[in-house]
Amino acid sequence: MDLSRIKNVFFDLGVVLIDLDKKRCVEEFRRLGVSDIETQIGQSFKSGLFFSLEEGSVTPAQFRDEIRRMSGIFIADADIDHAWNLFLREICPEKFELLKRLRRNHRVYMLSNTNQIHFDYMRIHTFKKENGCSLEDCFDKCYLSHELHLSKPDPKIFEYVLSDSGASANESLFIDDNEQNVAAAKALGFKTCHYRSLSDLESLFGAF
Repeated sequence: MDLSRIKNVFFDLGVVLIDLDKKRCVEEFRRLGVSDIETQIGQSFKSGLFFSLEEGSVTPAQFRDEIRRMSGIFIADADIDHAWNLFLREICPEKFELLKRLRRNHRVYMLSNTNQIHFDYMRIHTFKKENGCSLEDCFDKCYLSHELHLSKPDPKIFEYVLSDSGASANESLFIDDNEQNVAAAKALGFKTCHYRSLSDLESLFGAF
């Protein structure tokens, strides 16, 4: 792919940057007494309670109350958040280095379907200022579904970020692990990369 005209790089968060562990999350919710948690999570978060949290149509407080209603028992807010945050693993050091390197000559953005509980956790525990890997070190701006009340692959979220950032689609690269999201961006004129493994980033940007 010719990246000579690329001025802006839009990264998805889950899978592309941070590793995920649905099994670990589900097992902890079951241990807490929430037996039908997989039904609520659904396929690719496109339905149910977790999708509502992701699009910001329910607040974290409403989400926790619904988890308690589903289980029929009292579960502390902190225990619910802990179980939910077990979905998140780590971002490998190579990806942090890539983000910081790209910012020398590009504008770098996060465009993620994510939720407030996860993002608040990552702001503290994943993007660590003391390691030179804060959100401000890695991105010019983060565009988040729960704040925008829009989610990929809806074309409206791509149109919004282009307008807000002042970027042109034909000068922008979008990287995502979801094929539908990639197709939506490509239809609007983005250069795209369907992410499958770290080697895809290495192929695009060289060793890092």
